[in-house]
Formats: sequence, structure tokens, C-alpha cells
Amino acid sequence: MLILLPPSEGKAAARRGKPLDLSTLDFADLTAPRERVLEALVELCEGDPDVAAKTLGIGTTQLDLVELNRRLRSAPTARADQVYTGVVYDALDFATLSTGAKRRANTRVAVTSSLFGLVRPADRIPSYRLSGDCTLPGLGPVAGVWREHLGPVVTETVGSGLLVDLRSGTYVSFWRPAGVRTATVRVLHEHNGQRKVVSHFNKATKGRIVRALLESGADPRTPARLAAALRDLGWVVEEDGSQLDVVVSEL
Repeated sequence: MLILLPPSEGKAAARRGKPLDLSTLDFADLTAPRERVLEALVELCEGDPDVAAKTLGIGTTQLDLVELNRRLRSAPTARADQVYTGVVYDALDFATLSTGAKRRANTRVAVTSSLFGLVRPADRIPSYRLSGDCTLPGLGPVAGVWREHLGPVVTETVGSGLLVDLRSGTYVSFWRPAGVRTATVRVLHEHNGQRKVVSHFNKATKGRIVRALLESGADPRTPARLAAALRDLGWVVEEDGSQLDVVVSEL
């Protein structure tokens, strides 16, 4: 099983640690495109900071993020599961997983990244700012770069197992599954008989689902078996082929 998570917009910066070394990251076949995106991002942020901010879609009051990107090659790194923050990662709470669950996370979880394509929880990366819908000068849309490279890597990693796709819409455009058994998960908030997707419920529940799967050790190989595993863990799940709807009424 491979669980694909979205990144977080906000990230925690490491205070100390070795600088980035792309050769140490998992998914070695992505090293070349990682270098291309990194080079384009650093070059942009070494130029006019106002132009860089506009390109990155951030305000002129956030020029510290431009500086953050400018120093990517020398900035300290930390484990990706410490760098990514936000609702999904707060709910998943990598730091408090059991020893077995942490071991499973390192082989069953990957985060989709605009800068690195995919990273494992234990990969050491710096904090950065690069949204999935960004277009970099001399490179083009970052989604287009990863669309060329993620397919073979994910397909090989999943093998005969199951891809559990929890990415948000922006990152789904990086690569659409083909040739691998896939389950997508949607979280619906039910209130007064009405169901709708609510961002906070969606993100928090996905984080808790991943945590529960890692702690249980479940390794389903089909969407139906994933649905059964989630029901065993206490979730209300409705199936529609490869799409699973998890229905929640409260956090």
C-alpha cells in the first residue's frame, strides 16, 4: 500500500541540520527533475524579490518566504514529517505514532511536493514555499514537470498493492493514476441530514484515517478491502467503485 498525502502550505523551518542533499532522498529516479525545479526556484528568488513574490503568489509583506527559497541549497533540513504542518499533519501526528507505525509510515506514506515530486516522512528537506499551481520562469508549470515523471515511480512503488490517493485537487493534477489499483477517499460531513465536503473535516479526518491505518498495520490491496479495514476501525464508509466516502458528523 502507498498512501499519497498532499503537502501543507505552511511548513516548519529547521533551526539546525545538514543542508539539502538530493541524492539522499527516496525515489532516486526523481533526482534530475528535482534539481531542475530547485534550480529554477532558487534562480527566481535570487532576482528581484517583488517579481519573485508575484510569481509565487505571495504578498509583498511575505518577502521572508522569497529569502527562504533563495537559501534552499544551504538551509538546514529536517525530516519531512517535521517540516509539513497543518490540519492533516496535526491529526496524523507522526511524532506520537508507535514504533511499528512509524516504521510502516516510512514505507507506506509519501507526500506530494511541488519542489521534490514525492518525499518520504524520513527524507530530510528544508522549509520552502512553492505552490502546486505555480509556473516558474524557464521551467513552466511545476505540475507539468511532475506529470512527466511521477507515473513510472508511483507505479513501480505500488506494484500489486493499493494506491490510497488522499491528495487535494491541485496535486491530483501532478499525475492521475493509470495502471495501478487505486482508492480515492472523500470525507463528507453530515449535519441535519445534509452532506457536504468541509475542508477542515476533510483534512483532519484524512489525517486520522492514515494514523489509524498505520497503527493497525492493515495493508489492504483493493478499495473494497480498504473500506472493510476502515469500518473495522470505526469509520462509516460508503463505496462507489474505487471511491470511498467516509461520513462523519463530528470531529
